[in-house]
Amino acid sequence: MNKTDLINKIAEGAGLSKAEAKKALEAGMDAISAALKANEKVALIGFGTFSTDIRAARQGKNPRTNEVINIPEKKVVKFKAGADLI
Repeated sequence: MNKTDLINKIAEGAGLSKAEAKKALEAGMDAISAALKANEKVALIGFGTFSTDIRAARQGKNPRTNEVINIPEKKVVKFKAGADLI
């Protein structure tokens, strides 16, 4: 399912126009994104929890040259599925 399919399902399920469903979906995604950027957890009961974590700096290898490279730390998004998701 892509974004357009999701918008269509939201419009059908909520009795909204596709334009209204698109606005609602984008507003929801923006709110989740803003919360994650502020290092806040987003818990959607029955669906799952979005959170951020710091992946530590580490060393890796260039597969072509086997040269050791340094990979800097990075902020990543984690998702833990809720019990009722599937």
